[in-house]
This record gives sequence, structure tokens and C-alpha cells, in this order.
Amino acid sequence: MKVLPFKIPKPKNEALIYQEDQERIFYGQLHQHQEIQISLIVKGAGSFVVADTINEYKENDILVIGGYLPHVFKSDLNKSDESIMCSLFFNKSSFGKHFFELTDMAGAKDFFTPSEYGMKVLSKKKKITKQFEKLNNQNKIERIATLLKIISLISAAKTTPLSSFVYKKNYTDDEGKRMNDVFKYAMEMFHEPITLEEIADKAHMNKNSFCRYFKKRTNKTFFQFLIEIRIENACKLIYNDPDLPISHISEQCGFGTIANFNRKFKEIKGVTPTEYRLQRFS
Repeated sequence: MKVLPFKIPKPKNEALIYQEDQERIFYGQLHQHQEIQISLIVKGAGSFVVADTINEYKENDILVIGGYLPHVFKSDLNKSDESIMCSLFFNKSSFGKHFFELTDMAGAKDFFTPSEYGMKVLSKKKKITKQFEKLNNQNKIERIATLLKIISLISAAKTTPLSSFVYKKNYTDDEGKRMNDVFKYAMEMFHEPITLEEIADKAHMNKNSFCRYFKKRTNKTFFQFLIEIRIENACKLIYNDPDLPISHISEQCGFGTIANFNRKFKEIKGVTPTEYRLQRFS
């Protein structure tokens, strides 16, 4: 199976695909597909990268991933030994080129425009989950009606973007493999020192070429991306163990000094690690 592009298996004339993934871990290769993806995390937790940004996911999260938006999941087996996700896949033109341009569908713009960057749904989750729960027993016509209801609910819900920058060109297979290797290495080895020479070698490039290549595709340097991975993992440690010393978290997440950890944490989260802990458990 090619890393990029990723093909959603479907019959030739099928406009909407409903899929249930029930695995030990979710598909862990960087990939993109032309279909928009709306997913409910039924079980499992972990991290995932969408375009230029690392995010966390957990049970009951509802995620929207835009068409051709590169993404990769990394399941956390310490949280759950099983991962279950229900997803709808469709194109904006699935029901006719101008279907979503009809006056009756004007409200859908509040779904499609932010979906280009991906989004996590923050409100109306119970109502959307109830719609997902119907899908398994519905026929194809009923599923289209349910999709429209879900789009309507998400359009009116509070959401947060999953990425801040989208590389507008589609990845080639070689580019997909290269970026997958870089992302996978960073997500697995964040707790260790990683040099520019080391990560450039993973991409089979020299240092200068790699820096330009990564910045063009993510709008940030590799080390900015690496720090974000480290901070997200620090947040998980703080949440999972309220009594773990901040100095220990700093060390486990690959920071050389606690001063640097505190500074970078505040730059990204707006508060210090100690303040973040107080907010989560107050």
C-alpha cells in the first residue's frame, strides 16, 4: 500500500462511504485522500499530526479532516489496547457539482471552509454522536440524510482548527514516504536529543536542503515542530500523573534544562507547566 496518496476503498458509483475501523492501533502512516473525513473516536487515545500541527485525540472526540490534508495517527497503547473509529468519507461534489452551492445549503459554508484546515468539534458532541450511532443500521439513502444532519450540527458547533498551514500541492509517493519517516521518527524519539544531521539523514537529504524542504511543507522549522511534539507529550504526562515532578516531565520529554522547558511550554500553551497543572486539576 502506498503511503501517499491513500485510496479510500469504495465502489465506483458510491458517493458516501461509512467505515468502522476496529484495530489494536489506527493506521499509522502519513497519508492523504481526496475525500473529506468526519470521524468519531469510539475508543482509544493518542496523538495525531494534521499538516503542520500535532494534536491529541481521545475517546468521544469528533474530528474533521479536509480533502488532501496529510495526517497520521499514533495510538497510545498505555491508554487502551483497542482503537475504534467510525468515519464518513465524501467529496464536496459527491452529490452533484453544485449541490452544496444551492441556497438551501448556504449554511454548509461554515463546515467546508474550516474543514480545509481540519477541525475538532468542541460542542454539540452528544447530538453528533447520536447521529453516528444510527449509521450502522441505515441504508444508503438514510446515511446521506444523516451526513447532512451531521454537517448541519458541526456548522453550528464550536470547533478548533487542527492545523494552521496547508501545503497546497499534493504529495508524491516519494515525498509522502520522506515526510512519514520524519514525522514517525520525531513522534517516537522526541524524548531523545535529535540533531539536524540525524533527521536530515532520515529524509535522505543534506541539512540545508532538508531545512528548506520541511519549512516549505509545514511553514515551520523541524525543531519548532519537535518542540510542539515534546510539549504535547508533556501535557499528557501532567494529565496522567498529577504528582509527577515538573523536572521529571521536562527530562522525559527531551528538554535539556527545566528553564528551557518552562519557557517553551509557556510560549505554546500560554501558561507555565505548574499553572497548566493547576488549571487541569483545580
